[in-house]
Amino acid sequence: MPMKVLPLPAHDRLSRRGWLRLLAAAGAASVLRPWSGWALPGQEDPRAGSLLTRRIPSSGEELPLVGLGSWITFNVGEDRTARDSCAGVMAAFFQSGGRLIDSSPMYGSSQDVIGYGLRKLGSPARVFSADKVWESRGASGPAQAEESRRKWGVPRFDLLQVHNLLAWEEHLPMLFAMKASGRLRYVGVTTSDGRRHDEIERIMRSQPIDFVQVSYNVLDREVEDRILPLARERGIGVIINRPLRRGDLVRAVERTPLPSWAADIDCHCWAAVLLKFIVSHPAVTCAIPATTRADHVRENMAASYGRLPDNSLRRRIVSLVEKL
Repeated sequence: MPMKVLPLPAHDRLSRRGWLRLLAAAGAASVLRPWSGWALPGQEDPRAGSLLTRRIPSSGEELPLVGLGSWITFNVGEDRTARDSCAGVMAAFFQSGGRLIDSSPMYGSSQDVIGYGLRKLGSPARVFSADKVWESRGASGPAQAEESRRKWGVPRFDLLQVHNLLAWEEHLPMLFAMKASGRLRYVGVTTSDGRRHDEIERIMRSQPIDFVQVSYNVLDREVEDRILPLARERGIGVIINRPLRRGDLVRAVERTPLPSWAADIDCHCWAAVLLKFIVSHPAVTCAIPATTRADHVRENMAASYGRLPDNSLRRRIVSLVEKL
């Protein structure tokens, strides 16, 4: 899939009043500092370059290479302080050029928290809303999809996916019908932790889906054998979940200094190196790391800027991390 370099879009549709509301609610003005104030000591401004995007194969629409997951991290219930912190994460994500936010009815209060954050931010138009259907009965799918949309507060979802293939034979026809009627833009299926790849492959070969979501990172590379090549062959977008193994990968390597070659791909932190390994694969449309911290979301979004590793450097990254 071709990758396109776009100028960073304006901080879209966030009015000055909207920003001030967020600052007052979050009580953390540092979340919304101008980008030039976000760089780590000795780090160049990541936005000195251009935002890297990749096309959705079925439409040609461009998406930034890094999105935002919400599993566990946004499941904070009614705690106002925690909700405001999540809104701060979303603000940093959008301000860094991000678009795709992913959630699911399975993720506790995450959908409500995303809706809360979007309202705090003035309902930014650039959000690419990705959610899931997670019902054992096909008849319950439409009601769940509508309830999820209500929680987000969006006019329609950009993408709905069948979560972990649960009753996919029943849900996919409903999602295709929603897409045909204009109530949905894209349809997909998901799995995680390397499960049910044979079934994922059958669906990719037989159903006109736009996206597949799978797990992939520098240590979990099973999808390189069949799923990623098939996605390129069939023109299916790929979203990557658990790209940092819930942060375990970063914690495992961050005690080791960054190698000198990290500068060759414009990386100033391990998270960016690990994510650039993923998004440099030509079949990958977007990776969705989850985080509770605005500084971490900025580090993650740095993988959407600068140079990407070539195949030789990708192999070098694998070799180094396996040794660590």
